[in-house]
Amino acid sequence: MANVVRWDPFGETLSLRQAVDRLFEDAWVRPWMAGAHNGNGTTLPLDVYETGDDIMVAATVPGVKSEDLDITVQGDVLTIRGEMKPDESMTDEKFHRRERYSGRFARQVVLPTSVNSGQAEAHFEDGVLKLRLPKAEQAKERKIQVTGAPALNGAVAN
Repeated sequence: MANVVRWDPFGETLSLRQAVDRLFEDAWVRPWMAGAHNGNGTTLPLDVYETGDDIMVAATVPGVKSEDLDITVQGDVLTIRGEMKPDESMTDEKFHRRERYSGRFARQVVLPTSVNSGQAEAHFEDGVLKLRLPKAEQAKERKIQVTGAPALNGAVAN
């Protein structure tokens, strides 16, 4: 007796959808990782948070030297560029697996408020880049004093 296999027209749709998602993600979301051999790299991970008068940014950039980083602020857009250089001592090795990315990268992020880039500070240690971006004067929080309305016709407020 012959086995009958039913064809499900939607059975392969999910795998096609996943392939298209990966194509767009590699091309637009993380184009700097397109040359990576592990196939599941991520963009430059960073945290952006706010303190009283500053915007703080912490970015993880392992394997990069401080002189290979370029940080700019234009308007309210922060750009971090750099280059991960390959280990030149292993040029003749026969790799069984090569997952560490090397090459140029860039990450842009829109800051939550305007900053005074002339007073910005950057510190790089152990693969972590920390930025302190002072808020622009017009962006700083200001306290507004509230005054009570005078009592009308001698009425006493309870």
